[in-house]
Amino acid sequence: MRIKRNAPHGKQARRIALIAATSALVAGAALAAPAAYAGSDGTPTVSAAEAKSASNAVLEADVAGTAWYVDKATNKLTVTADSTVSQSEIAKIKNTAGASADAIEIKRTPGKIQKLISGGDAIYASSWRCSLGFNVRNSSGANYFVTAGHCTDGAGTWWSNSGHTTTIGPTSGSSFPTNDYGLVRYSGSVTPQGTVGSQDITSAANPTVGQTVTRRGSTTGIHSGRVTALNATVNYGNGDIVYGMIQTTVCAEPGDSGGPLYAGSTALGLTSGGSGNCTSGGTTFFQPVVEALNAYGVSVY
Repeated sequence: MRIKRNAPHGKQARRIALIAATSALVAGAALAAPAAYAGSDGTPTVSAAEAKSASNAVLEADVAGTAWYVDKATNKLTVTADSTVSQSEIAKIKNTAGASADAIEIKRTPGKIQKLISGGDAIYASSWRCSLGFNVRNSSGANYFVTAGHCTDGAGTWWSNSGHTTTIGPTSGSSFPTNDYGLVRYSGSVTPQGTVGSQDITSAANPTVGQTVTRRGSTTGIHSGRVTALNATVNYGNGDIVYGMIQTTVCAEPGDSGGPLYAGSTALGLTSGGSGNCTSGGTTFFQPVVEALNAYGVSVY
């Protein structure tokens, strides 16, 4: 079950807005001329220390609508900037980086990077909808599901229908920002299934760059793409920064937040946010599910 966070207010309204455009991040052109990627012997000219310094500078610059990761092949820090990021903000990032600015490669992406509130099925909080990620159990056999933390943050009871007549259960745990995962306990009449749609889920793992993956959400259904980066940091704005994200080319739209990322029968991640849509395509970010499972002491089945 999954929810799309609709008609929220206050803090929730801000988060829901962050969700709407997660599709087309990475395809933009580079804004700045990149420094040399490697020497004549193929060795990266950017050191790990320079990349780390550049990453710290981007975090310090605190520009909403940006996401970044270190390209392991070159040590360059790839910064994706959405359409809301101005040239002056790009300059702010470069100025903050100082001597490490040459370690940064900036790419533009259309749309706005935001959280995607709404393992496919819709789930409803008091005033928003998201998507259920994966059904899980603890060592005692109690049933729960994991979803995005920006969905569970501030949520009490969850329902499986928009009329709030079929109760799923209460939020049992929530971590957002920094992470983006939450846990909901089954206590109502809804019976959980260890599947994503018709796909049986039997294990969980961390993905690899280049891997083909699939996402399911309550707004846009099933879409596939590939993993483009790991350990990405995403700045959704207003202090909502998450770390260690999976970056992909899979599209998503509002209401898909919390939904599952998987490959065959293996659970990989929970939809966090991104930019774009499923008409033009885009880039999405996912919370690694293994981290969430370990945090709550639960497992897929």
